[in-house]
Amino acid sequence: MRDIRIAAVQFEHRNGDKAYNLQRIRELAHQAVEQGAEIVSFHECCIPAYTFVQSFSKEQLIDLAEPVPNGPSTQELMQISEEVGVPILAGLFEVDQGEVYNTYICVDGTELLARFRKLHAFVNSHLSSGDEYVVFDVRGCRCGILICYDNNLVENVRMTAMLGADIIFMPHVTCCLPSVMPGRGLVDPARAYDNGVYAIFTNPVGIDDQEVKPGLSMILDPFGEIIGECTKLGDDITIALCTEEKLGQAGGRRYIRARRPDLYGKLVEPSETPPVTEPGWELKPSS
Repeated sequence: MRDIRIAAVQFEHRNGDKAYNLQRIRELAHQAVEQGAEIVSFHECCIPAYTFVQSFSKEQLIDLAEPVPNGPSTQELMQISEEVGVPILAGLFEVDQGEVYNTYICVDGTELLARFRKLHAFVNSHLSSGDEYVVFDVRGCRCGILICYDNNLVENVRMTAMLGADIIFMPHVTCCLPSVMPGRGLVDPARAYDNGVYAIFTNPVGIDDQEVKPGLSMILDPFGEIIGECTKLGDDITIALCTEEKLGQAGGRRYIRARRPDLYGKLVEPSETPPVTEPGWELKPSS
């Protein structure tokens, strides 16, 4: 990869108000580029918003979702990218052949560089999960994408790194606040450290369907150190310089080279029961 300045941006989205959310994406992308960003990333489903669809019927989800890349939101995101002159990453609900996916895309001008469908979709029972990793080139860098819950499974981050990603965009809609629930709280740098990659964590801020999201969008280097972090309780931008030098120095790269695949057969054995993606909080039932 080349040395590059990446922005992680947070904002308070409005439920179902794509026009407003895209306008904030436009305004914040302009601000990020003015501050030196060469790539700008936003949070999971930032275009339509996310949590409010828990109780949606399949028909309501389909009405909210759009095709990619020919839908109006992707087309407008491309227009924004053309305006600012840098790639933009953002999330939406995608409809394809009657299925709805939680999708995150990267556009560079009028080109769709990447489309990733969340592997562990759960917020609504009518959502379908993706079935492949995505690693792609953007502005001289090899990047991957994993959405929110996908990063809870160590295998997903390791696979994305082994497929060649030096930078992994990790869009979220999550709390990351101190909690009485075991294992929940502040962002853990383990995924970046263990795999020797840059992790670009984005998260909304403010009110999200009667919940409070703290933002805390940040950029972690391959040592697991925070090199950029949003600190405002409101819309904010953090930009960090990601350098090739750190990749070669990262312990995670040594650990990957030390792997013993001959010992890991159990990891790929088919499970006796189908996989279940369960959040650590109670969902509203889907219609």
